[in-house]
Amino acid sequence: MEDKNYLESLVSKSAPDVHQMEKYAEENGVPIMEPLGIHFLMQMVRIKQPKRILEVGTAIGYSALRMLEAYPDCHIVSIERDEVRYKEALENVKKFGDEGKIQIILGDALEVQQQVKKEGPYDLLFIDAAKGKYEEFFKLYSPLVTENGLIISDNVLFKGYVAAPDQASARMAKLAGKIRNFNQKLMEHPDFSTTIVPIGDGVALTVRNSSST
Repeated sequence: MEDKNYLESLVSKSAPDVHQMEKYAEENGVPIMEPLGIHFLMQMVRIKQPKRILEVGTAIGYSALRMLEAYPDCHIVSIERDEVRYKEALENVKKFGDEGKIQIILGDALEVQQQVKKEGPYDLLFIDAAKGKYEEFFKLYSPLVTENGLIISDNVLFKGYVAAPDQASARMAKLAGKIRNFNQKLMEHPDFSTTIVPIGDGVALTVRNSSST
């Protein structure tokens, strides 16, 4: 915890418009990445410099806008199934003046693959939606990632419950179990190599093995 507090103290303050989104999310229970997690994601985007990004789980558009901030030359396709969140995301993207660079698709990520496929392929896939469906999202959208692309999955430690399910409620323990299973399959996948970074709520970085292309 002291390390986390120290690292967060080093993170520069968000710009006013970004801070406003963060405050809104906190006050309204909107799940967005933790400060260290979002800065890690932005740094990965800066390093990778992806031309096209696919995001599963838009929420209010926070992470999409931060990824675009990290690399303004990218184009982002993001999927959101909640209509209220979808409309909020559209409004935020418009407020930032990024309508031409962020395309938001309304629908269940498990049902809009054909529409998403038309916009690909993608250099980066970011998974941050329904935690119990991560394995399905990965199976469905990893084929749309380029040969040298990067797949990033957030919340893979899930509030610490993945490592300590006995400390969670029955519902949370069930979700933690699904994420634990997802993590295990990622680590054992014959076509991909994965490392899990204990930052934010846990971030998995996955790349395709050269032998599998």
